[in-house]
Amino acid sequence: MLRVEEITGRTYEERMTDAYAALPLISKEWTNYNPSDPGITILENLVVFESLQGSNISNLSYETRLALLKMAGFTPGKAKCARVLLTPEDPDKVIRLNANQKFKLGSMIFETRKAVNTGGMRLEGIFSHYDDEFHNFSFLSDRDYRMSARVFGEKPREGDSIYFISNALPEPGSDTFFYINMDTRFNRNPVEDRSDNIFASLKWECFTSEGFKEIKVRDFTGAFLLSGEIKFRLPSEKAVPYQETPLKGYCIRATLTHASYDVVPRFRSVNAFLFEAWQKDSRSLSITSQKTETIEMVSPFKNEDYLLVFGKEKKGSSYRRYELTMGGGARGRYCLYRRGENGRFTLTFDEESFGYAPIKTKDTVRVVIYSEEIMRRYRVGKVLGYDDQEIELPVKHIVPDSFCLIAKRTEKDGSEIFDFVRPGKGDDDALTFHLLENDGKIVIEDAGDFIGADLFMAGCAVTEGPRGNIRAGNIIRAIDLPGEPGFFNPGPGNGGAYRETLDEVKARFRRDILKPYTCVTAGDYERVVSETPGLCIRKIRAVMDELENLVHIAVMPGTDGDFPVLSEEYKKAINSRLQERRLITTRFQILSPVYVGVSVKSTVYVKRHFTDCREQIENVLKRELDYAGTEKNFGDPLKFEEVFRALEELECVEFVYELFIRPENSKYAGIREANIYPAENCLLYPGRLEIEIVTYEKG
Repeated sequence: MLRVEEITGRTYEERMTDAYAALPLISKEWTNYNPSDPGITILENLVVFESLQGSNISNLSYETRLALLKMAGFTPGKAKCARVLLTPEDPDKVIRLNANQKFKLGSMIFETRKAVNTGGMRLEGIFSHYDDEFHNFSFLSDRDYRMSARVFGEKPREGDSIYFISNALPEPGSDTFFYINMDTRFNRNPVEDRSDNIFASLKWECFTSEGFKEIKVRDFTGAFLLSGEIKFRLPSEKAVPYQETPLKGYCIRATLTHASYDVVPRFRSVNAFLFEAWQKDSRSLSITSQKTETIEMVSPFKNEDYLLVFGKEKKGSSYRRYELTMGGGARGRYCLYRRGENGRFTLTFDEESFGYAPIKTKDTVRVVIYSEEIMRRYRVGKVLGYDDQEIELPVKHIVPDSFCLIAKRTEKDGSEIFDFVRPGKGDDDALTFHLLENDGKIVIEDAGDFIGADLFMAGCAVTEGPRGNIRAGNIIRAIDLPGEPGFFNPGPGNGGAYRETLDEVKARFRRDILKPYTCVTAGDYERVVSETPGLCIRKIRAVMDELENLVHIAVMPGTDGDFPVLSEEYKKAINSRLQERRLITTRFQILSPVYVGVSVKSTVYVKRHFTDCREQIENVLKRELDYAGTEKNFGDPLKFEEVFRALEELECVEFVYELFIRPENSKYAGIREANIYPAENCLLYPGRLEIEIVTYEKG
C-alpha cells in the first residue's frame, strides 16, 4: 500500500532521478538520455503528470470532503433562526400584527411570519382539583411571582386535574401557545422528543357548547417535568364559559391519565395566549399571489420600500416584468399602484386598459419588496457558465429558507423573461447553485439554460444565529407601531445557529469516533447509564465481576425524598439502554441504593468562650458521614482518621478524647480496623450522634 508521503512529498527532480536510474534495468538498448531524445520527452511528461496527481491526492475539494463526511453520516448543521414566544406587556390591549412585523431588542431584530391578533385575552384563574376539592393557584399567572407551587399536591394521582380559566379564547380551530415555567431543581438528561415521557401523561380539553372536547396538543414540558411551551389546536366547536370552578370563565383543562412522577411537579409561572417570533431581519421579500386583478399587501419597510412586480402570461412560463403606474393612459405591461398608510398598498391589473395582465395559474403574480439597502445593490452578477462560479452577495449570515434570486434572460425577439430560483437541485435545464450563507456567496454548479443571465436579489433575510437565543424575561419593542408597545418573552429563545463549517463537522466526527458506544469497562457502563435520556441520575458506580462475567451497577436517582430508590420506570429505561450497548457475552445487574446510618459516640474537649461548639461538631460529622449529599460514592470506605482529623481541625476543638463510629446495619456495611466499608450499592448517612462536650481547663 502506497503511503501518502511517498506520493505527495517528493519533488519533480527526485522523481526524474529515480526514473533515469530505472532506465538501464528496463531497456539495455536505450542509451540516449539527452533531453532531445523523444523517449526522454515522453518520460518527463509522465513524471510531471505523476507529480500533479500526487499533489491532488492531498488537496481534496470542499465538495469531496463534504461527501466523505456524509458517507460517515455527518452533514453540516443548517443555519436556523432563533424562535421566541411573546405576549403583550399590556394583555388587555388588542393589537393587530401584520406578517413580517418587526420587533427590536437592542440591535437585534425579531419578526413574525404571519399576521396575528394578540391581546384581549388573559388568564384570570388557575385551579387544580385533587383530593376531591379545588385548590387555588391563580397567583401563578402573576409575572412577578417567584415561589414555586405543587399544583397536584405531594402525591399526584391519575384523575387529578388543573383548570386554566380565562376571560376569552382564540377563534375555534386556531392555534395558541402557553409557556409554563417549572421549578427544575434536579438535572434531568435531555431527550430527543420532549413530548415523550415515561413518568406521566395528560389529556387536554377545552370546554365548549358540547361539553369538554379534547384538544390536539404538542407538549414540550414532558407533562410538567420541564419548563417549556405547550401548543394547542383549539377544537372547531365554539367555547363557552365553564361554571363549575370557583371562578367562572373559558376553560382549558389538563387531566393526569398516568402519574408515576420521579419528581413532583412544581410550577413557577404560567403565561398564556402567546405568539411566535423569529430572530431574523428581512432585507427583501418575495411574495406570491394567486389573484390577477387587485392585490392588497403590507410592506414591512414602511417609507423606504421599493417594488418589482412580475406576472405569468402563460401556464408554466417564465415571468414578465410589470411596471408601476399611478394613473391610466399607458399601454403595455403596467399595473396600477396605490399607496396607503402604514406600508399598505394595492396593485391592480387591467388587461382592457393596459393590454397585458397575468393569467389565472399557480403563483401567477410575484411581488418583490426591497429595503433601500438591498435595492442599491440588488444586482449580484451574471451567469458565465463555468463550473463552480462564485458570486458574492451584498449580505452575510443569510436565512436559507428566505433566499431567492431573480434570473433575467433575453429572448430572440429581444423581450425579457424572469425566473425565480432557489438554492438546490432543479430540473435538467435549471440553474443549480448552493448557498454559502455564512460567507454571503453562491456557488453555481450547473448553469443549465441560464448562461448569460443576469442575477438579482429577490427574497433575503439575515440572522444573528446563536445570539438570538436570548434569556427569558426581556421586553421587546414593536417597531413602527403607535407607541412601540412592549412584548414579554417568558421563555428563552432557542434554535438559533449558523450553518456548521466543515472544520466543525470534522471536529464533531472526531468526537463521535472517540466516544465509545459499546460498554466494555466499568467507566463505559457508568457513562452510558448516567446519560440515559429523561432520567435524573445523581450517583452511579459500576463494579466488574470478571469471574461471573457480570457487571453490578448501583444507581441513585436525583429525585424527591431523602433516600430515593430506583423506580420500575428507571430500571426499565436503564435496562433498555444497556441492552443496546453491552457486549453479547456480558451480563449486568441494576442495583437500587441502600442507605445505612452511622452512629457516632465521641468525647470532645473544646476551648473556652465558644458558644456553638456542639453545632459545629455535629455539622462536621454530618458532612463527613453524608454520602448522598456529597461527592462520596457507593462503596467508598469511611476512614476513621479522616473523621478524627476533621473534628480536630475545628477552631473550637482543643482535642478529641475518644471517637467511635459504627454502622447501624451490618448487612450492608462492615467495620475493619476502625474504618467502615459499605457494600457496592450502599450509601452512608449520619445516624445517632452522641457527643459529650467538655470545656478544656489548662493547668
